[in-house]
Amino acid sequence: MKIAMVTGGGSGMGRSICLQLAQRGDAVAVVDWDGDAAESAADEIRSEGGRAVAFKTDVSDRAQVDTTVGKIRAELGPIGVLATSAGITDFTPFLEITTEAWQKMMDVNLTGTFHCVQSVIPDMIEAGWGRIILISSSSAQRGGPRMVHYASSKGGVFALTKSLALEFGPQGITVNNIAPSSIETPMHAAGRAEGRLSSVEEASARIPVRRLGTGDDIAAAAMFLRSDEASYFTGQLMGVNGGSYI
Repeated sequence: MKIAMVTGGGSGMGRSICLQLAQRGDAVAVVDWDGDAAESAADEIRSEGGRAVAFKTDVSDRAQVDTTVGKIRAELGPIGVLATSAGITDFTPFLEITTEAWQKMMDVNLTGTFHCVQSVIPDMIEAGWGRIILISSSSAQRGGPRMVHYASSKGGVFALTKSLALEFGPQGITVNNIAPSSIETPMHAAGRAEGRLSSVEEASARIPVRRLGTGDDIAAAAMFLRSDEASYFTGQLMGVNGGSYI
């Protein structure tokens, strides 16, 4: 049993990761900017006999992250597993992206990931064991029109993955990256509702396995990366995309 912290754990992929970590016996800290969503996920885990706590946290705010990490240590213990699913997206033509919009994207998606890793990794160094699972996006590999700021922030997350893996591998800590594509999440549904993403049927027709991915598909990849069996797997990008970008 390990203590796991999952950001963006209140919904979508993050929630699925929380539930599957709890099912394998880990105590889970559900962290989300939406406190009600975090509490709902924690309640679901507790209702099934698992151990979970919820925290409303803006990962772009280092003081909030450090406070939350301190509370997790006090309530559950040292953190051994970190999964970073918190993120935002936006669809704006490049010439219309404001400096403020660019900075907000970086603050949440990239700097927020940095904050979380730097805050929890001392626990892993002390234990001589750790699993860090960072969530990026297929956009980090292929780019995205009208998503330059989003793709850039996720590309930074992949570079962070590689660098952390090199630095902390000798201390028993693995750092890997999951790059989802076409996953059925509230964020994806919102994009369809705004007319910015294809319908489920149109998107599915372009995917070799002929369906959108689910949060459970992402969580399954995270469970492998969290496992002892993945101890020789670090600095890698795992594309969970139904074969769309192979």
